[in-house]
Amino acid sequence: MNSTLKYDLVVIGGGPAGMAAALEAKKNGVGKIIILERAETLGGILEQCIHTGFGLHYFGEELSGPEYAHKFIELVEQSDIDVKTDTMVISISKERMVTAVNNQDGFIQIDATAVILAMGCRERARGALDIAGSRASGVMTAGAAQKFVNIDGYMPGKKIVILGSGDIGLIMARRMTLEGAQVKMVCELMPYSGGLTRNIVQCLDDFDIPLKLSCTVIEVHGTERVEGITIAQVDENRNVIDGTQEFVECDTLLLSVGLIPENELSKQIDIDMDPITSGPVVNEMRQTSLPGVFACGNVLQVHDLVDYVTTESQIAGLGAAKYISNPNNDDSRYAFTKGGDGVRYIVPQKVNINSKEEIKLYFRVADVYLKSKFVVSVGDEVLIEKRKQKFAPGEMENATLTLEMLEKIKENDEIVISIKER
Repeated sequence: MNSTLKYDLVVIGGGPAGMAAALEAKKNGVGKIIILERAETLGGILEQCIHTGFGLHYFGEELSGPEYAHKFIELVEQSDIDVKTDTMVISISKERMVTAVNNQDGFIQIDATAVILAMGCRERARGALDIAGSRASGVMTAGAAQKFVNIDGYMPGKKIVILGSGDIGLIMARRMTLEGAQVKMVCELMPYSGGLTRNIVQCLDDFDIPLKLSCTVIEVHGTERVEGITIAQVDENRNVIDGTQEFVECDTLLLSVGLIPENELSKQIDIDMDPITSGPVVNEMRQTSLPGVFACGNVLQVHDLVDYVTTESQIAGLGAAKYISNPNNDDSRYAFTKGGDGVRYIVPQKVNINSKEEIKLYFRVADVYLKSKFVVSVGDEVLIEKRKQKFAPGEMENATLTLEMLEKIKENDEIVISIKER
């Protein structure tokens, strides 16, 4: 067994979140930092996202996924941040002892002053869905199909149906069409799309691919290979409407039915978890309920833009740096955030009203709201009102609490964000 290593900061995950957090911590004076990544290279999921649309907010230019990742990989390589790829973290203790394993070093134990959780998320697979039928080949997640096409050079099928209108599903509808497949339709259980508006336009509308809302797949047909599926309309309670069943011939069913934050490691150390985001409960610096452990990126909440992942992860990196420099200095007085009418969740879940910096709150709405406004209030006092033509669950919203606003908030107050329809 190797002797225990000592690091100021261990970052678990070498995707865009982990790299941005590590670089920000280094920028703010943290000495020994190590990134542990289970894949063979840094970059995370961005390596297979060869489409453009990344970087518009953060870099002010349109980049592909690999281009966006490469900018951060270069910065990590130019720094003295240690990196271990092809390394699986198997446990974290409450004392921030990180245990990992790889082929080169074998069993590794790292004693960390602070830990940043940046493990990303995974796709929800068929096993989580109530779809009847055989286990024929040709049913896979949209992300798996994306890797087959963009990394491995394999075509998963020729006649495609996509279930779920998340961004990965929409992007793969376009990608498969460009590679010569016939994408027959995208079916969405909800009465609205779960993806960005720009992806609906650029990936479906521009290619005349139908989007069927309030529609789902109820059966898969075929033995060795998928031969077709049965779709049906659903009512407002998501129950199948009799008489709407329709058979669709296809050889492939791609699933884009949600992402799940990878929080198995987080749960090992009993940190508080948010049942809506499926990520840790954090403060404005992205510190979890366990001091010295921070979370950022898709392990905290599923983001629609990697630019937001980067800015959030930089907050976590700065928070870790402040903790490492003075772990016992905590003059925090917390107020708590709460989703009101029309708001599913807010991150962070609590904010330090003694903060010397303004605090940005990120939230998602529960439905599509047209010509409405969001209102941030504490008790009867309205802090922020902002009108918008459209709010949609697939697009993350944000609101900024200024220092002046923070001065008006008392300890243990509830900061509520609600949607008000005209």
